[in-house]
Amino acid sequence: MLDLLTVPQVMARLQLSRSAVYELLRSGQLVSITLGRARRIPTHALTDSWSKASNS
Repeated sequence: MLDLLTVPQVMARLQLSRSAVYELLRSGQLVSITLGRARRIPTHALTDSWSKASNS
């Protein structure tokens, strides 16, 4: 089962603004799935993005 988060949930976890989360999505630094008009972010995308950022 794939755990999916909403943008507000990601905002809370990363302590970022809505525009900052959408900028991460636009730039490809954070992966998302679009279901209809709703964007969902897999929980593994948060840990994957964090791992890549800390290894740079």
